[in-house]
Amino acid sequence: MNIKNGYLEIEKKTGYHFRDSNLIISALTHSSYRNEQQNIKDYERLEFLGDAVLELTVSDFLFKDNPDMKEGDMTKMRAALVCEHTLAYCARELSLSDYILLGKGEEKTGGRGRESIISDVFEAVIGAIYLDGGLEKAKEHIHRYVLNDYRDKIGFRDSKTTLQEYVQENNARLEYVLAGETGPDHNKKYEVNVLIDGEIMGCGHGSSKKRAEQMAAYEALKMYQQK
Repeated sequence: MNIKNGYLEIEKKTGYHFRDSNLIISALTHSSYRNEQQNIKDYERLEFLGDAVLELTVSDFLFKDNPDMKEGDMTKMRAALVCEHTLAYCARELSLSDYILLGKGEEKTGGRGRESIISDVFEAVIGAIYLDGGLEKAKEHIHRYVLNDYRDKIGFRDSKTTLQEYVQENNARLEYVLAGETGPDHNKKYEVNVLIDGEIMGCGHGSSKKRAEQMAAYEALKMYQQK
């Protein structure tokens, strides 16, 4: 996929059209790619800005949505929402990893599936939207992809523990089963199913079995909450 097609697809998915396409290109550019293409900026400065906009927006939202909550509890909720794992999960809704511009070496060593990179790019996109369209447009993006179901996302980090507690309370049997793995040894992708009393209740994907299990547990918890 070439650079233009990549950012045009991001615009289509987010519904936000960049007046300055250089901003979204930079937001998608890893430093390893910049080192190979000297005429392009990487996402690091935009990530710095996006991180600040994200924290402000999440803090403002939690403050207003939870008027009786103590400061310490709001701090914990915010930390869960802006952590690397949660942001990487949010980025998957955009398939953001597909559009990241990586150098050949970083690509070969599995950078495209690395959550630290995916979450950084997610923040960089926020920074790019902020610079291009202002705070309100950046807030709209954050509300759509981070805060729309924030209570579910808060539980994502501890989803395996929460699911374990649930099945114990209900005297059920919990099992994680590796459903498949793809890719070379240095860039494996794992698929894991979580079974409760022999029934598949969630499926997760990740760059490690642990991450795939966490994702599967999260999907199972969402299914239970919908019942």
